Amino acid sequence: MSNDLHNDIRDLAYAVREVRERIRQAARRAGRDEKEITLVAVSKSVGQDKVAQAIACGVRHFGENRVQEFVPKQAVFPQVNWHFIGHLQTNKVKDIIGKAYLIHSLDRWRLAEYIDDRARGLEVRVPVLLQVNVSGEKSKYGLAPAEVMSFLEAAQDLGHLSIQGLMTMAPEVDDPEETRTVFKDLHRIFESIKQKNFSNTKMQYLSMGMTQDFEVAIEEGANLVRVGRAIFGSRR
Repeated sequence: MSNDLHNDIRDLAYAVREVRERIRQAARRAGRDEKEITLVAVSKSVGQDKVAQAIACGVRHFGENRVQEFVPKQAVFPQVNWHFIGHLQTNKVKDIIGKAYLIHSLDRWRLAEYIDDRARGLEVRVPVLLQVNVSGEKSKYGLAPAEVMSFLEAAQDLGHLSIQGLMTMAPEVDDPEETRTVFKDLHRIFESIKQKNFSNTKMQYLSMGMTQDFEVAIEEGANLVRVGRAIFGSRR
């Protein structure tokens, strides 16, 4: 092994340990078990060598937001779990059904119908999270909070969808404390859905928090955190 490669692996292992320690501390502050929380390493624009190094460091969940990156990486590393976390175009659905451990970004009714139709043809059920635009930012995708219950009511007719939780993206701000209300509001919606009896919906996952704010998200109930920069460094 070259010195450069050895140093790369050492640096990445340190970064993973540091993120896991931050997860542990945030869980502890919230009185939660750190084992409830899954780290999804966001490998956008990261080469396959770095993915291999992360796997060697014990990472088992990876997130991609571009289908053209998701597909080859999932093919090379099928032994780990690949999450699709980006905006999903309907014409790309066929490329990730059956390959994605979880699609985090079901953000509109047309996409739900399209996934269900493709999944019916393959005789599979597709695990998804409903993306909610809690902050109301026009630059972000997702349902408005007021639309969530009616969406889930209608989605009961889409028997090849398995809606397993919620996802949101908080505003990018300097102080992560400013995101707390966003995460708190999504957790409240998450808990209220649990009181309902939608036929193909199970509130198992709450995907919130990225490098800049995942600790606050954990304190407010997240059990999936999507962390890229703190593991792989800054990318274009």
